[in-house]
Amino acid sequence: MMMAKLDYSVFQRITSANLLRKVCLVALSLPFLVSTTSSVVARDHENATGSYAIGLWGDLPYSEAQEVGVTRLIQDMNSQKLSFTVHDGDLKAGSNSLCDNALYAKALDYFNALEAPAIFTPGDNDWTDCDRPSNGGFNSRERLDYERLVFFSTNFSLGQRRLAQEVQTAPLCLGVNGPVPCIENRRWTIGKVTYATLNIQGSCNNLCDTAPDPEEYAARNTATIAWMKETFAVAKKRNSAAVMLISQANPGWDQSDPTRAPLRDPKTLVQTDAQPDGFKDFLLALRDEVIAFRKPIAYVHGDSHYYRIDKPFLDVQGRRLENFTRVETFGNNQANETNDVQWLKVTVNPRTREVFSYQPQIVPSNRVAVPAP
Repeated sequence: MMMAKLDYSVFQRITSANLLRKVCLVALSLPFLVSTTSSVVARDHENATGSYAIGLWGDLPYSEAQEVGVTRLIQDMNSQKLSFTVHDGDLKAGSNSLCDNALYAKALDYFNALEAPAIFTPGDNDWTDCDRPSNGGFNSRERLDYERLVFFSTNFSLGQRRLAQEVQTAPLCLGVNGPVPCIENRRWTIGKVTYATLNIQGSCNNLCDTAPDPEEYAARNTATIAWMKETFAVAKKRNSAAVMLISQANPGWDQSDPTRAPLRDPKTLVQTDAQPDGFKDFLLALRDEVIAFRKPIAYVHGDSHYYRIDKPFLDVQGRRLENFTRVETFGNNQANETNDVQWLKVTVNPRTREVFSYQPQIVPSNRVAVPAP
């Protein structure tokens, strides 16, 4: 049965949280469809050959100046032939910016301005931090429910071309009225590489800040670990050459970066800075999967706003996990307007030993310190 894509005005008329949950569940029970004006990308491209390119970005925009920069960034992405793009969360600043419905409407417009399939995973600024008074004092669970409705009500990506994805439909997460499907957790395979998004949040993964929610964290963390493990099982079954995981939070990997991430013992993965630890159990499970998979794994995140590509993950003996690469995207540098409103291009070639190669894309019109030549 064909259905037209839901207009955003429908979302604005939904004010009851109970009705919101029902709409989410109904959306899951119906065939997932896209508008007739969008071209659809096949569900899995397991037999695709050769290399292709993808775009990664996140933690944007945080200001009106950065909104202008994001428009330029999207134009730059559209000028290149990308198989898909992923925004790794945080659609706005963490404080002094409302989490009202208009925020998500604006973000939806950004994603649908992208010609390639556009994928999104939520960030803490989008929902866990929305209970801060300066953000409007919203219920954080309700805001995540609303994001699920706006961005994840079908099993397709956003963007002008749509990519069909596998969705975590088991009601393992907690919404404002109880258990709900974790439909923001997605998976897809292109050219013998398996990708997945994971709802893992900064701000202690919802265990600290204005209104900590340990029950919500526990349910979502269990679901996220299950989805991550299932992703590796799927990758093995498909004989994938590599796996890429995308989430928002920088969980911290060792003792080296106290200004940007939680500190933890790299061997035991126990957090050592006396803050609530919303990441240890996930990292322990991830380490087991990384070692067992053996092939290249890229772990993409935002959160700490510092572009870098490195190998910070160690085993219990302190040995570096050679097949694991951490990739942090560019993010807000609000004091310098569009300074870091940039994106990362990843060339994916399953025939090469490392599969992923990286090239930062500095949008010429977003340069601040050194003007473009």
